[in-house]
Amino acid sequence: MNLWNETKSIPISRLMVWEAYKKVRANKGSAGIDTISMDEYDAERSKYLYKLWNRMASGSYFPPPVKEAEIEKKGGGVRKLGIPTINDRVGQMVIKDYIEPRLEKIFSPNSYGYRPKKNAHQALASVRKNCRKYDWIIDIDIKGFFDNIDHKKLMQAANKHVSEKWVCMYIRRWLNAPMLTTSGELIEKHGKGTPQGGVISPLLANLFLHYALDQWLEQTAQTIKFTRYADDVILHSGSKAQAEWLLKKIRDRLEVCGLELHPNKTKLVYCKDYRRRMKYPNVKFDFLGYTFQPRTTKSKQTGKLFLGYDCAISIASRKRIADKLEELDIENLRFKSIVGIAQYLNPLIRGWVNYYGKFRGYELARVFMLLHNRLIRWARRRYKRYKTSIRKAFKWLDRVRKQYPNLFYHWQLGCSV
Repeated sequence: MNLWNETKSIPISRLMVWEAYKKVRANKGSAGIDTISMDEYDAERSKYLYKLWNRMASGSYFPPPVKEAEIEKKGGGVRKLGIPTINDRVGQMVIKDYIEPRLEKIFSPNSYGYRPKKNAHQALASVRKNCRKYDWIIDIDIKGFFDNIDHKKLMQAANKHVSEKWVCMYIRRWLNAPMLTTSGELIEKHGKGTPQGGVISPLLANLFLHYALDQWLEQTAQTIKFTRYADDVILHSGSKAQAEWLLKKIRDRLEVCGLELHPNKTKLVYCKDYRRRMKYPNVKFDFLGYTFQPRTTKSKQTGKLFLGYDCAISIASRKRIADKLEELDIENLRFKSIVGIAQYLNPLIRGWVNYYGKFRGYELARVFMLLHNRLIRWARRRYKRYKTSIRKAFKWLDRVRKQYPNLFYHWQLGCSV
């Protein structure tokens, strides 16, 4: 790489490309339409990175189509992702790293999604705090947000903060990159949409919503508290009348920006607890894999129980974990001992605990009970002495937990199941 000639018309250095590559490699991810995996890319990375740098630095780089991929949505149906090639992801990372610091300076502190030093737990903590202060919630769902981002309006926002024409040129090219569907059809863009799955897409989405919603809210409804994580938005209001007024204003505002509220998923929610006892049909909502609703809570001062309003892992999230446990087919894993099972499962368990255990983590007990039962099934298939006695298998696993309390990650935290 030290042979690369830095004398180019666009100030993209080889170091910028190298740093971008390291981030893309750390994020892993699947191959794009060229079917080149990360291992294959690594084997000839000098060739790929040199070619990418040479073309980007001369202005002659054009992104290939993105590959369509489908994942199941939380509420049913599928979400279509656009997976760029690894080479293209490196290119997008170069531009993202270049413009992100200046955009970060203008973004609202109430925006938490896909930002440096911001995360989902901070967004959840913000919503928890505001739910205790304000009686009403507006749960915003933007219908097909990523598919309906207006390119013209997005480029107006980009031009306001990015003076370099070459940067805007590449952003425009990525916005216009077609998608190759699973059926082999090439779908062209028609002035709107940015694919989920692209490296630069979340930054562009945040920029769009900064002007479409965040800044507008802070100017129009200064007393309203809100939390946004990408296109998931929760607003807090002191009265139902104010919430209804604001919801209408938001609907009109988003329509001007080419966006639409989902008619069935956008709703008002009443934060019912021991103080707030009005009858209202909607008293719960989901946000970032957690469900907020009235919950029995123990007072830290008196130890007495009372009805509070808090969040815990949602039913949908528990179901996804249960589906994953079924997919893993634990009872048929061919490890010689339970130590191998633990080493295999601990990365997953650690991820579930670290994310869903942040607030009211004991609600994960139901998930761990499912895991516990599958470990029992594995033992009964693995050891002849337990095939005819489920009671002995349960006792065996209980002995293992007591003798090796650090074997499974959740056991280390004192979870007995």
